Amino acid sequence: MLLNRGADAGYGRALYSAAFQGSYSATMILLDNSADINIEAGWYGNALQAAVAGRNEAIVKLLLDKGAHVNARGGEYGNALQVAACWGTEAIINLLLDRGAHVNAQGGEYGNALQAAAYQGYKAVVKLLLDRGAHVNAQGGEYGNALQAAAYKGHEAVVKLLLDKGAIVNAKGGEYGNALQAAVDGGNEVVIDLLIERGAVEEPI
Repeated sequence: MLLNRGADAGYGRALYSAAFQGSYSATMILLDNSADINIEAGWYGNALQAAVAGRNEAIVKLLLDKGAHVNARGGEYGNALQVAACWGTEAIINLLLDRGAHVNAQGGEYGNALQAAAYQGYKAVVKLLLDRGAHVNAQGGEYGNALQAAAYKGHEAVVKLLLDKGAIVNAKGGEYGNALQAAVDGGNEVVIDLLIERGAVEEPI
């Protein structure tokens, strides 16, 4: 075996790949040989994020049991919870939250897990995150807030849920300035009508 012949387990790239591909046995071998569990090694940042992206719940649990930092930052999506929100994997989201993931942690392309789930249109995940304490009006990320992300993508059910949960319809920020402009730029007429019905204006005061 390469590890017995001096291969360096500390670089973490092999662990990252094993976690993403769902190879439990390879992940175990690398961990048993002192692979650096929290090192940044690729697009998803670290092995934990890679396992989440690969939808490998058993490996996610293994990595957490072996000391992976649940709130480690890095990679395109900022943290493991945001990756799980992007992929809509409710079981992994609950696992991460139960292990101490910060539901409102900032970072990554979407700013936070709620905005990531809203952008993807995962209504059940949006509700789950809100039920677990996500701030409906949290700012950050490319779209400024979850409402703007959902509006741009035309996810009517998610937009309605966010508004029902207290999202500020005229909140400013993000690439499009506000949810109404995002819906216009996205060409989503049903969402435009909904936002106007709920008080959206072209020039928020």
